[in-house]
Amino acid sequence: MIQYLGLIISIGVIAIVARLLLKEYFPQTVLLIAGIALLLLSSSVNNNVTPQGQVTEKGLFKILDYIINQFSNTNAGVGLMIMTIGGFVAYMDKIGASEALVRVALKPLGILKKYPNFAAVAIIPIGQLIFICVPSAAGFGLLLMASVFPILVNLGVSRLAAVSIITGCTSFCIGPSSVITASAVQIAQIETLPYFLYSQIPIAIILNVVLMVSYFFVNRYYNEKDKLMPIVVKSIEKTSNEAHWIYALLPILPLILLLSFSGVFTLFPIKLKVETTTAMLFSLFVGMLFELIRTKNIKAVFSSFKVFLDGMGDIFKSVVTLIIVAEIFANGLISMGFMDGLISISQNIGFGAVGIGIIMTIMIFLAALLMGSGNAAFFAFGPLIPNVAAKFGVPSTSILLPMNLSASMGRAISPIAGVLIATANVAGVPVMEIVKRNLIPVLSVLITLLIYHFGLCF
Repeated sequence: MIQYLGLIISIGVIAIVARLLLKEYFPQTVLLIAGIALLLLSSSVNNNVTPQGQVTEKGLFKILDYIINQFSNTNAGVGLMIMTIGGFVAYMDKIGASEALVRVALKPLGILKKYPNFAAVAIIPIGQLIFICVPSAAGFGLLLMASVFPILVNLGVSRLAAVSIITGCTSFCIGPSSVITASAVQIAQIETLPYFLYSQIPIAIILNVVLMVSYFFVNRYYNEKDKLMPIVVKSIEKTSNEAHWIYALLPILPLILLLSFSGVFTLFPIKLKVETTTAMLFSLFVGMLFELIRTKNIKAVFSSFKVFLDGMGDIFKSVVTLIIVAEIFANGLISMGFMDGLISISQNIGFGAVGIGIIMTIMIFLAALLMGSGNAAFFAFGPLIPNVAAKFGVPSTSILLPMNLSASMGRAISPIAGVLIATANVAGVPVMEIVKRNLIPVLSVLITLLIYHFGLCF
């Protein structure tokens, strides 16, 4: 009975947290206070704070010591990697490398000029490849609005269809540069590249096919229903500051390094393993060398390093701090018996590992939809999974992988997601119209994910 009481209290706290986040309260503060409240309540009832036993005495000061340890441990590990990714992405955007990657990737679209509907859905696999290298959803969306959007509308694609396709490209947050991937591999205690190659890519290929087919028919239906006429928009004119096409190699250089020096492929006789942080830093210095050759201005190139540092700072205050407070919140839920209650109910109903996996995947999806952030949703519930997986005797990745994917899916249909708001504003279309067009394709891939993954893995 006490176990179920903890579950009920936890659900109540989750509801309050969701309500505050919908009212646009600062998420870090909301999750931190909720986590502290749960830990205090757990401490007073169970005489402990976390299941790992970091804090065994009652009192607020002991909980604050635990929070300090969380900051230290996260910043020394996955936090540094994520900040490096953020700094690298910011630098690539500053020097025009991300834009160059888009230009090169869009070259194959030339053969589809006479088929606008096919050209629109052809953006999805190309966009997915770009999104792997430019993992910021809002940044990616705005980048494609400046480059892909004018091309699509000039091909005869409606504004709403073009924006829905662009935002739909952010439905799968995968790859070594993704902060959700970084968090997932840290939670599961596995290597990044094998998780990307053998877990994310196979299922992402299937889901992308489903997404393309869904968008093709959904946008065609809505275009006929709404009788939207194509609106011609002038393409972005090239400027003298446009980066050379060779710059397109820079955003994918970390992925090349990780593939080349990972042990997965034997491309070189020397045995050398490159971590994600190392690959990002090496690629950053290569980018600075490119800029030195292009500008021949040593002082300006040295000063450009500040862009990388600013990017690290931005990702720390927006993402790393969110990871930390979300882990505190997750530990509060664990301490209150939230997961034990869910597991007990699932076992009584007869769901087992499949049932709890589906519940957690859908919960993450709904949380991302309500919060407008796939990161916040995954960071809040991801740390709960290792204990769950251990109790059912299944690998952590068997539950973490669908949660990883459903988090970004939920964001793609959230009317308060930054990527939807930003792209809708640029295109001059209502956000809810984008949500309407994204809903069926995203739900289609979610259902496909649940059937395929849990049918295959269990």
